[in-house]
Amino acid sequence: MNARTSALDSLVFGVDVQSGDIRGDAPSYALVAFDGEHIDRDVVSFRKLRRLVSREKPAIVATDNMYELAEDKESLVRFLRSLPEETKLVQVTGAERPEPLSRVASRHGVPYGKNPMKEAEAAARLAAANVGYEVAAFTNTTTVKVSRGRSTGKGGWSQDRYTRRIHGNVRNAARKVESKLKEAGLEYERDVTEKYGGYANATFTVRARPGDIPVSSRRSGDTRIEIEPVRRDGIEFEPLAKRRDHVLVGIDPGTTTAAAVVDLEGTVLDMYSSRTADTAGVIEWLIERGRPIVVAADVTPMPETVEKFRRSFDAAGWEPTSDLLVDEKLHRTRNAEYDNDHERDAMAAALFAYDAHEDQFERIGRKVPPQFDREEVIARVVAGGESVEAVLSDLAEDDEPEEESEEHGPRELTEEEKRVRRLETQVDRLEGHVEDLKETLREKDERIEEYKRELSDARREERRKARERREVNRLERENGRLKRELDAERERVDELESKLARLKTLWKLDHSNFSDVAEGRGLVPVKVIDQFTRGAIERADENYGLAPGDVVYLRDASGAGRSTAELLAETEPRVVLRDGGLSDVADEVLFEREVPVGPAADVTIQEVDELAVAREREIEGVIDDWETRARERRREQKVDMVDQIISEHRAGEGRSD
Repeated sequence: MNARTSALDSLVFGVDVQSGDIRGDAPSYALVAFDGEHIDRDVVSFRKLRRLVSREKPAIVATDNMYELAEDKESLVRFLRSLPEETKLVQVTGAERPEPLSRVASRHGVPYGKNPMKEAEAAARLAAANVGYEVAAFTNTTTVKVSRGRSTGKGGWSQDRYTRRIHGNVRNAARKVESKLKEAGLEYERDVTEKYGGYANATFTVRARPGDIPVSSRRSGDTRIEIEPVRRDGIEFEPLAKRRDHVLVGIDPGTTTAAAVVDLEGTVLDMYSSRTADTAGVIEWLIERGRPIVVAADVTPMPETVEKFRRSFDAAGWEPTSDLLVDEKLHRTRNAEYDNDHERDAMAAALFAYDAHEDQFERIGRKVPPQFDREEVIARVVAGGESVEAVLSDLAEDDEPEEESEEHGPRELTEEEKRVRRLETQVDRLEGHVEDLKETLREKDERIEEYKRELSDARREERRKARERREVNRLERENGRLKRELDAERERVDELESKLARLKTLWKLDHSNFSDVAEGRGLVPVKVIDQFTRGAIERADENYGLAPGDVVYLRDASGAGRSTAELLAETEPRVVLRDGGLSDVADEVLFEREVPVGPAADVTIQEVDELAVAREREIEGVIDDWETRARERRREQKVDMVDQIISEHRAGEGRSD
């Protein structure tokens, strides 16, 4: 076995399909519970398996294929969400490209058999030895959402009070949650939707797992609290234990030195950056995390500092054909987290190096029998330049058990036999080298074809951009012409408006007396007051003066009080035309001052700017109507006064009796 951490002291469940299929109606599973010493075996249904996991809370549920427990990715995410906080789902056969379980078990010296119970036991033992990858669908970030626990309804009596109470309770619950997060020292971000009376909802994005949050999901009356871990972009795999396996390393030198470690499956294991660490410190950090077989840079040629690291580990070097662009690095590292740009650049170098060697790793892996360490063979081929056959032959000789000596000892090979063996080894090495060269040639041909396609696409894109530039230039010229025409029209409008203003001024100077406008035409000038307020009366007096005998038109006669009515009466108007109803106080004041008042609807008023005129005969008709009403009103007042005097007289006589 490779150097790893010691076996787990916790309970591990090994699982394999016994019969049926997860996509069917009722699959059954071979279940092995292993605690490092004792083994319990059973055949259970999927429902019972989930109950046992919830009850026993094992540290690991191990399987050789995660899709034996879920029919698709969404079902797998739901299964992971249902696991207890302390339970991991582990795929012991690898990450995205799992190996056969028999090969992994043989490599790590774990007993293996082809029946489901033996496979479940092998999975449990491998996971207990920290072999495999944790299947992860959630980040270390959790959302806590506080929202309404019931609908605010469609309206009715006391609807506002009911809605305000619910929103207020949501706000109070959100404040309590925030207080608990602060007390726990957790980092979080808050997003609140404010509504009438409080909050409609409040969402806290907390940098912690659900088990570390001092709040639980609940629904109580007006409020509801939901806790959900934040999903990753997809399913990711994390190695159970960091070990000194063969790795690829990316280095970003400079004032801040950064390094990134990627395993032979393309998974980022760790990152590092420091402004103070020297070369020895970085090398020590790398030695703790693996044995580098490739050291990569993100620029070409490879910087001397990166070359020193490569020589220190006697590893193969990798550099891009041209400096990696920032957009390329951002895209390649989009699914990983890093603290700064230096770590991103180092990680990008390691991942691009992995991309360049991925096909080679797969070819080598297909040639490696199960009893050999695949990573060791890859390391010697990539870093040492040996052929696969030579490495396997060497490893086979090392693993051959020493045969018991015969009575007279082993027979010594003849020179001819030694020569044949050397030639056979050389032929195997050369054949492997030829195969590698053919594969390299094929890759280069594919790369050339890819470059040709990219060149064709680039030319097509350039032609499209050229057409767009020509069209943009044409539209810009057209836009410029239209802007010039618009500016010319605006100047012409300004000129005409100025001319019109001058004409208005001259006309007003020639007709300063309003009576001149209507002279000889049977018209009378009307002075317009917008509202029956002191301010409107004073503005009208300031603009064109209010003189005795004027016909006054109130656009809005409502709302005037006694002082406002007295101010208008003091101008001694001939008649007041009104739109809207007068207040009782204003009507009484104007009547007492004998100011005729009539509805403007009875008169045809023609307005030009601040000027207005009306027909003389219609004005006289309004005045006549008012006088008729006034006589009737005075008569009624006299009758009321006489009735009052008689009533008072009679009341006085009654008191004297």
